[in-house]
Amino acid sequence: MPPTAPLSRRTLLGAVGLAAAAVAAAPVLAAPASAAATTDRGYGVFLPAYPGSVDAVRTAGAAVGRMPELVTWYVAWSTKTAFPLAQVQEVTGLGALPEITWEPWDPARGTAQSTYSMASIAAGRHDSYIRSWARAAAAWGRPVRLRFAHESNGSWYPWAVGVNGTTASQYAAAWRRVVNLFRSAGARNVQFVWCPNIPFAGTPGLASIYPGDAYVDVVGLDGYNWGTSQEWSQWGTFTDVFGAGVSELRSFTAKPLVLGEVGCAEAGGDKAAWIADMFAVLDAHPEIRGFTWFNATKETDWRVESTQASLDAFRAGVA
Repeated sequence: MPPTAPLSRRTLLGAVGLAAAAVAAAPVLAAPASAAATTDRGYGVFLPAYPGSVDAVRTAGAAVGRMPELVTWYVAWSTKTAFPLAQVQEVTGLGALPEITWEPWDPARGTAQSTYSMASIAAGRHDSYIRSWARAAAAWGRPVRLRFAHESNGSWYPWAVGVNGTTASQYAAAWRRVVNLFRSAGARNVQFVWCPNIPFAGTPGLASIYPGDAYVDVVGLDGYNWGTSQEWSQWGTFTDVFGAGVSELRSFTAKPLVLGEVGCAEAGGDKAAWIADMFAVLDAHPEIRGFTWFNATKETDWRVESTQASLDAFRAGVA
């Protein structure tokens, strides 16, 4: 989910939404009745105020009683932004891992655009821009995560398979070219995160759009409990949201697994209880090595501080 989405997900998910995920979800993420913490998972955050205010990251850490281990933000190719060294240094200086969600599009133009198509990337028409980032990242030399062309199984981005003429082979070829250009530049410090959306009715199988283990360092999964915040949505448990997707990912790759975007609405259920259950499930499943909370008010109030009860539950979970 980008900071400002040009399309309504009502038209993308329709009546299926979380219902499809709930029906398909395997119980692989169920928490035992008394789950004890088994891992020190990584906690990441997206904040609308960053980049811009590094104090926003400090404030977010103070609010939950723990500084995040990862900070993620979004960069669209249309901005022609150079590798954001200042922000990478800033986040690293906080003791966190910088993660850039690198989006090959112009967010103002919706899905019907061809300038940054997967076919054009695969054909090498953007090599100069990609190399500029790769060389700068290599010169930096310290760990950075790059979440390139995420949620490619959805229908809200032009790079998604089945959208704007994008095919699975074009997507995979573009991904591999980007990775190869970074490797050729010596940017082995960059970890590439392949991060689809949670699967729902009508989306392509995740294995069919996977670039391959040789080109992926970390696999992720984006998912939200929309509750009843939208006319098409319904409340779903953490396992309803992520269970089927995690099971599907694990059917074809053993790469390190994270949850790239997580959020929960207040409407339709008990958000504090949902957060507490999330941590119980994660504690019982150390194979999920981290998660990033989408801490923003957008389609609804996803923030952990949307109520005091939600904030308290989150504080207890990351303690």
